[in-house]
Amino acid sequence: MDEIISNLDGLYEGNLVHYFQTIFFKATNVNLPYHNFHHMTHVFWLCHQACVYYEDTLSPREMRNLLIGALFHDFDHRGTFGDDHLNAALAIQGLKKYILKEDLPYLDEIVAIIKATEVPYKTPSEALNLSQQIIRDADMSQALNVAWLQQVIFGLASEWNKTPIEVLKEQIEFHKTIKFATVWAQKKWPQKVIDEKIDETTHLLKILEL
Repeated sequence: MDEIISNLDGLYEGNLVHYFQTIFFKATNVNLPYHNFHHMTHVFWLCHQACVYYEDTLSPREMRNLLIGALFHDFDHRGTFGDDHLNAALAIQGLKKYILKEDLPYLDEIVAIIKATEVPYKTPSEALNLSQQIIRDADMSQALNVAWLQQVIFGLASEWNKTPIEVLKEQIEFHKTIKFATVWAQKKWPQKVIDEKIDETTHLLKILEL
């Protein structure tokens, strides 16, 4: 993570030390059950992987905009279910407060990247630009992580005022509807991986409902 923040490989413009410090010290949601520091930095890490994949497509400036948007996409999230436009507004408010002078000309582009993660989606993925598609795919993929039960099932259950078993049951339908927009995400999480997660969830439910 430190190498990505410092941009030691020179993949994108500058470095993101200021923004990482802002998330670490200023964000009010770092200890939420789901929309926490782990989730924000996980999406950021995945977006960096996508930048490496699209190195010949995205410019260093576009990569920087995407990575800033990834760090801030859930900044100050309230950890409540519904009204996600309010959470997006808080993230954008935080971005505007802490954005560096050199990034100010690209504020609208970064805001659009953040808005791509707002649920329910207002714009179909195929109508988004590549950076917006990447962050949406990265944000949607959390449940496909190997260590997903604590973060997704117990985390969302706490934020949604549901039981963990209720959230676990909902995961099957969620995974059946997953449709990644980018070639990067389709290769990283092919249908085989999604089907395996559905099977894993089904087997867990059988165990838990004995």
